Amino acid sequence: MKKIKILFFIESLRSSGKERRLTELLKGLINYPNIECQLVLTDKDIHYKEVLKLKIEIHYIIRKYLKKDPRLFFKFYKIAKSFKPDIIHVWGNMTSIYAIPTKVLMGIPMINSQITNVTLIKSTKVTFLFSNVIVANSMAGLKAYNAPDYKSLCIYNGFDFNRLKNVTNKTSLREKFSINSKYIVCMISSFVENKDYSTYIKAAITILENEKNITFLCVGNGDDHKYRKLVKNEHKNNIRFLGKQTNVESIINICDIGVLSTYTEGISNSIMEFMAFEKPVVATEGGGTIELVQDGITGFLVPQRSPDLLSDRIYRLICDDKLRHNMGSNGKSRIENCFNLEEKASLYANLYLNTIDN
Repeated sequence: MKKIKILFFIESLRSSGKERRLTELLKGLINYPNIECQLVLTDKDIHYKEVLKLKIEIHYIIRKYLKKDPRLFFKFYKIAKSFKPDIIHVWGNMTSIYAIPTKVLMGIPMINSQITNVTLIKSTKVTFLFSNVIVANSMAGLKAYNAPDYKSLCIYNGFDFNRLKNVTNKTSLREKFSINSKYIVCMISSFVENKDYSTYIKAAITILENEKNITFLCVGNGDDHKYRKLVKNEHKNNIRFLGKQTNVESIINICDIGVLSTYTEGISNSIMEFMAFEKPVVATEGGGTIELVQDGITGFLVPQRSPDLLSDRIYRLICDDKLRHNMGSNGKSRIENCFNLEEKASLYANLYLNTIDN
């Protein structure tokens, strides 16, 4: 069988959703000997170190200007001329734009995976025009971006269950963070505009007025200063800001409930991770979340900016061990059946083959 060469192009592999998604895909594709991958990054910041163990050649074409760096057009073209890929697979709006001249000059099909949420970026009209296939990780994302039906495809995130292994011992991790409460609730997300930590913290404060035996964790990179200010001194030991963590699997493992309060979302990796670890989730309804979380079965969905409803659903799970266990078990089964890595890697492998054939 002819070897298919794929040139992946993403800005970085920082700790974020699409970066995790690409990392998982690359891990899945190493099982396909007929697919050869190379990766192009515009930043040397690599959070997902497992990529370095995959024996995939990585090219760094560092972007030195904040928004536009015209040199990257030529650098990417030079890499493509040397590698001679059958397909360019881009993972962001800027990388899509930087790849267009190479796609046109070399006549290489381009697959576009920049849709990861439901917040429209205006310049996608141009990048969609030059894309042979547009892949989103949610149907909601395709709809929000008004992607052309004839070239659009939804492939959900795939979860690698090997990540459940080698987690830190629960007792030692609790000691590391000085957590003594019986229950732990956690939200894992960057402190950025579309993540609603305010609602999460308000819900936590409401619960803590009546139940002190819970620790609420806030895990993610970014500026958390304005959210810390929401927490009164009396609750600071129960609402903890851990910042960026590399051992998210171990943190999820010690939790009882996972939360994601947000304004816009595709398919959330953190929700998938909680479900894979058999933790029930409480999340904001809308976007791709309704394609992942089954309300009342794997967790609860609540409207945006609804701290009272969010606190009610969290507290209901805290008070009902059987419900918490059943929803967690249902969540893991859903990830195993609908979001497993092997199936998603297979879908991409078929997509690459079909794209070349067409």
